[in-house]
Amino acid sequence: MNYTRGPRQKFDFISCLGGYRIGFHGSGRRYRQRPPNPMSQPDSGIVPMPPERVGYQGEPGAFSSVAARLLCGSKAKLAPLPTFSDVFQSVANGKHDGAVIPIENTLHGSVLENYDLLLAAGLTITGEVYVRIVHNLICAPETRFSDIRKVYSHPVALNQCLRLFEAHPAMEKVSFYDTAGSVKMLMEDHPPGAAAIASAEAAQIYGAKIVRRAIEDNPENYTRFFLLQRSGLKQSKKKTGHIPGPYKTSLVFTVANVAGALFRSLGAFALRDISLARIESRPLRGRPWEYMFYLDLGAHVNDPACANAINHLRELADTLHILGCYPAARLGSTKSKRGKTADKGNNLKK
Repeated sequence: MNYTRGPRQKFDFISCLGGYRIGFHGSGRRYRQRPPNPMSQPDSGIVPMPPERVGYQGEPGAFSSVAARLLCGSKAKLAPLPTFSDVFQSVANGKHDGAVIPIENTLHGSVLENYDLLLAAGLTITGEVYVRIVHNLICAPETRFSDIRKVYSHPVALNQCLRLFEAHPAMEKVSFYDTAGSVKMLMEDHPPGAAAIASAEAAQIYGAKIVRRAIEDNPENYTRFFLLQRSGLKQSKKKTGHIPGPYKTSLVFTVANVAGALFRSLGAFALRDISLARIESRPLRGRPWEYMFYLDLGAHVNDPACANAINHLRELADTLHILGCYPAARLGSTKSKRGKTADKGNNLKK
């Protein structure tokens, strides 16, 4: 079958996101203002070497650092950074070999900032992991539970532990920039009557004590993290086919704002029985009420059906960019395909 279309005006893709542009002429030929990402071309069957220097947002003991250990192993050198933007920039400028960033949580939803930064930075997704989020009430060794009046943590963590505050109305929620950072602050500043909500690893790192374990309202609380690396990195000799388990392919595309355009685009995958693990829309800045669409496909980019579906989508879309192809993580798994350490705090009970 020939999926063709009539001529369409050239379109610049998300020039507001870091100046990265990708688009199509009416013929379907791509143009770029950067060297093409290898993930936009047929995969060679080899995978990037695991990164040795890895950036993440937050302080040591943050859940992002737990995910980084799972993805990169105990030998990787982890570097805490203040913001997500700093994390992406540190990889783009070569300071670090990789980055680990949260992309979605089963309760809180998507980390929308990171969707935008992912496209702007032009990095490639090379791995993913699910981390079970176990929140603990932590304080300085000299503080008793009955003394606690203020509880510091990231706003998302505070809102995932509301039953604690309902049961103890004398405790006040205080927003802080990071879960592990709140424990670090307790141990450095020793504010009276203060506690924090964070991982068990954070308590261990900073010498604090856990007074209540697993205080999260919903135990089905997982965060999905991506491992990101630059394209064109040194490759390992290990073939992708040698890594057991299923794969995912992530991509982003735009279509004309006309009736049925998105339906026909997604039909390229439905016709070939390819599962869509996730779809996320983000606004196209400067083009009100128009959107880009992120997809996670349950297939390897080199699978014939997936390759044909993507080629089909190229003929329908205004723009298309493949963000990465990587081994799919399993929910509840405590061992990454790349790393060998797990968050032991996730197994702690009250």
